[in-house]
Amino acid sequence: MTITVKLFAILREQAGVSSLPLDVPEHSTVDAALQQLVNAHPALIQLLPKSACAVNQAYSSRQTLLKQGDELALIPPVSGG
Repeated sequence: MTITVKLFAILREQAGVSSLPLDVPEHSTVDAALQQLVNAHPALIQLLPKSACAVNQAYSSRQTLLKQGDELALIPPVSGG
């Protein structure tokens, strides 16, 4: 099945794209999709463990099951004062 991954801020810079399709097996979790994403874009390996995940615009856990056509957004941590 195909999902859309949206990347923001430094994740987008490291991957060189803001959005990409990702083919994942049926019944994949967010965590499984992240592993697949790291295989395709190794530069993200340090950032993904600290990033928040949202499926279809709702924050979700890494155990959330994905469905065909889902949008997985990855939001890196921000710092500020």
